[in-house]
Amino acid sequence: MTTIRDDLERRLAAIAADAGRPVFTLLYPDAARAAADAADARRRAGIALGPLDGAIVSIKDLFDVAGEPTTAGSALRRKAAPAAADAPVVARLRRAGAVIVGKTNMSEFAFSGLGLNPHWGTPGNAADPSRVPGGSSSGAGVSAATGTSDIAIGTDTGGSVRIPASLNGVVGFKPTARRVPLDGAFPLSPSLDSIGPLARTVVACAAADAVMAGEEPAPLRTASLAGLRVGVPRGVLFTETDPAVAAAFEAALGRLSAAGARVVDTSIEDLLARMTEATAAAPIAAVEAYEIHADWLDAEMAAFDPRVHARITRGRSMEAGTYIRMMRTRAGLIRDCDTRLADLDVLALPATATPAPTIASVEADDAFNRSNLLMLRNTMVGNLFDLCGLSLPMPDMNLPAGLMLLARHGQDRRLLEIGAGVEAVLG
Repeated sequence: MTTIRDDLERRLAAIAADAGRPVFTLLYPDAARAAADAADARRRAGIALGPLDGAIVSIKDLFDVAGEPTTAGSALRRKAAPAAADAPVVARLRRAGAVIVGKTNMSEFAFSGLGLNPHWGTPGNAADPSRVPGGSSSGAGVSAATGTSDIAIGTDTGGSVRIPASLNGVVGFKPTARRVPLDGAFPLSPSLDSIGPLARTVVACAAADAVMAGEEPAPLRTASLAGLRVGVPRGVLFTETDPAVAAAFEAALGRLSAAGARVVDTSIEDLLARMTEATAAAPIAAVEAYEIHADWLDAEMAAFDPRVHARITRGRSMEAGTYIRMMRTRAGLIRDCDTRLADLDVLALPATATPAPTIASVEADDAFNRSNLLMLRNTMVGNLFDLCGLSLPMPDMNLPAGLMLLARHGQDRRLLEIGAGVEAVLG
């Protein structure tokens, strides 16, 4: 029988063999070996801490680990004070028996949907290293897809779990905001941030989510699709969609319908327009990121990725009153969206409008900005309207892209059950 330690050594060897692709920013070989040995000892004794006991897990490079600086993908943070304690999610993973193998690369300060990083390097996409990995949890997506971790923990502010999941062909889950504690995770936008897993299966994501949320893990029920109410928000979220993605999406809907789901067009165009109007002065993420970085944004400008610096600077000019009104309007729109979705189980749409573009094609700023906005367009709906979301690989694609399911806030477990049913149908 293969031991967990043997499995870990295989993963460490694979990481070393692929050292030219900067998927990880830091490895914990000694601590991981000790955790694997402990998990093997429990296994021999017939003891299990739960479904994550002995699972090889990676964590995004913005989670506190006691005794080391939390760099958040930035050169600026390399000189930060060491963290005093593990982030709560890291501590919970350790208590559940997870073998934490290392920290994964990310977009600087989690502020990009493409996954490029000029400081640590850009990990090429798992399907084609010449293509972007998706961001901001770039290394997480590649690690989960290439098998150097069973579960990769990321964060999602506008799609940063679901985008790399979509582009690398794995499952990615964004829980309802504040379901998982954000303490000890370097923030981008506290109003929008959430912490979620990427893995090869919905079951693995559900197990990791339960542990991080402080719940007792339980077997995930696979929901029947018979009578499932699926809304498709056709309109602006379907413009500029790559033909291969559009065809795969329609084929996926066909499989859901054949399994008994009731698929109906559901307009949210008015809600999207009102949210766009409410945030026209500056994106919420930029405003909140500016507050976080204000003390060093100018003094340390040269240390930033220029594109990230420019995006954060967009939040500089917003006055407090304007921000408060914007967030009050958003709260009303969240309520209106919840009412709109009350008669549905999920919304379904492509997670990303396109597969991963080549890294070379987004080198120029204009191309980068256009591609980044399009990459974030569909997923950010889940964050702005405080929904939970799941990206599942769509079958029969040359380059991966995901089917995204969105559900009302607080319906996390139900969404995962539905996701397990959809996963079974899609194969």
